[in-house]
Amino acid sequence: MSRLLVFILGTTALAVVSRRSLAQPRSHGFPRFFGFTALLGLVLVNSRWWFNRPVAPRQLASWGLLASSAGLAAHSFRLLGRARRPGERRSTEPTLAFERTTVLVSDGAYGVVRHPLYSSLLLLAGGALLKRVSWSSVGLALVADACFVATALAEEPENLRAFGDEYAAYQGRTHMLVPYLF
Repeated sequence: MSRLLVFILGTTALAVVSRRSLAQPRSHGFPRFFGFTALLGLVLVNSRWWFNRPVAPRQLASWGLLASSAGLAAHSFRLLGRARRPGERRSTEPTLAFERTTVLVSDGAYGVVRHPLYSSLLLLAGGALLKRVSWSSVGLALVADACFVATALAEEPENLRAFGDEYAAYQGRTHMLVPYLF
């Protein structure tokens, strides 16, 4: 029962934060909300097994993915923070504060993939999935991953509108989510 309550409260909080995006289904925030909801469900479904046999090979792989996710997210947020100028907005898209960069970030992880924060969420979903692989956890991980890919795809035209030819050139030299693959 407590996991259900956490899911309801978490989803409610996500809906409040995402309310502007949820009103605009074509925005990148719309599929992102559902990705975060599926990710929350995945973490909660596997929460009983989070620390079960912590040094088993599957758990070690899980911890590696989770640590990689945290490191990539921290690095990406730091780069975004340097590229934001207070008071400036790049567009009228419904965005969160950290997304309101006024210059194109293309160094660090952003020099390899255009959406390292979504890449970090894919790693997080993989790490959470490995805690206990079941039909429900695989289903939730697939839904989360599909939503985060849809989020990145929806964000591409928004970034093209915001940064124009500079972003088009950036698309030509980087991958969307996975280095050297996609």
